[in-house]
Amino acid sequence: MDKSTGIWQPKSSPGCFRVSRANSLKPMNWQKFFIAFVAVWIFTFFYGFLLHEKIMHSSYAEVPAMWRPEADFKANFPILVLGQGVITFFFTLIFVRGFGSGGGAAGGFRYGLLLGLLVCGANLIRYAVEPLTTTILVGWCIGEIVQFSIAGLIVGALYKPGSAP
Repeated sequence: MDKSTGIWQPKSSPGCFRVSRANSLKPMNWQKFFIAFVAVWIFTFFYGFLLHEKIMHSSYAEVPAMWRPEADFKANFPILVLGQGVITFFFTLIFVRGFGSGGGAAGGFRYGLLLGLLVCGANLIRYAVEPLTTTILVGWCIGEIVQFSIAGLIVGALYKPGSAP
């Protein structure tokens, strides 16, 4: 307990919490974080287009009642891009703040793989409650495991542990 503020803080470093040995209470390099975040966001945007518009498009046509009409989709497209930004921001932040799997490109890949598997679990739940086809489920799971693994590799390669500001 900090007697001057009345707020509990760890004795080792007032004002920040240690989440793992990887971050060692070092300040975050915001420039490298921002570069990694933007790189992953751009990758996510183009990978999503490739996966959903090119690879999965015919599978989506099998269940047209599940999707918005084209005009509605276009009207809501900025929300889709914002959602990708939110996911990639926190994906990058969580890795950078020390929850990554050992740092570096290999650690980033492992981190992304684990989060891809987590998202696959959420897709299984969607499959249980929505009339999705098995093809869509498998495509989403494989596609998102690949997507998150590559995204983690990008973050790990661009934001290495011990990077100087």
